[in-house]
Amino acid sequence: MPMAKVIKQYLDKHGVKYDVIEHAHTSSSMRTAEAAGIPGDQLAKSVVLKDAKGCLMAVLPATHRLDVECLNAWLHRKLELISEDLLLSLFTDCEPGAIPPVGSAYGVSTAIDEALDRQSDIYFEAGDHRELIHVNGAQFATIEAHAKHGCFSHHV
Repeated sequence: MPMAKVIKQYLDKHGVKYDVIEHAHTSSSMRTAEAAGIPGDQLAKSVVLKDAKGCLMAVLPATHRLDVECLNAWLHRKLELISEDLLLSLFTDCEPGAIPPVGSAYGVSTAIDEALDRQSDIYFEAGDHRELIHVNGAQFATIEAHAKHGCFSHHV
C-alpha cells in the first residue's frame, strides 16, 4: 500500500518538503525505528482518543508511552481510546497501526508531546507498515500549526 492519499494531498497542498523512506514490514513503532535505522525519539506515533467533545490525536515519540490521565488533566477532558471500527472509519486510507500523526489532514484535533518539539527531524508512518515520511522539525510544526503542545507522555 503506497502513502495514504489524504496525507500526500495534505503535504503537497501545504508545500511540505518530505522524503519517503521504505523499510521492512514491522508491527510496532520501535521495530519500525530499528528497521529504518532512525532514532526512536524522532519517530512520531499517534494514539487516537475520544470523549463527548470528539476525537483527539495524541502525537508522541515512539520511545514514549502516553499518560492518558495526564493528558486528560491537562486538557480537562475524559478521553479514552477509540474503537477499532471508529479508527478504521476515520482513517480509511490507512492500515491499522500505521495512522500518520497528522490529525489536521483528517479533521482531527491534535496534541503533540513537547518531546517532539526538540527534534530536528521527524519521521512518521505514511499510512502503511512499509513507508515512513521524513520532514524536518520546522516542517512538522508547520503542518500541525494548530496543535496544542504539552507534556503527556513518559520515556519507556
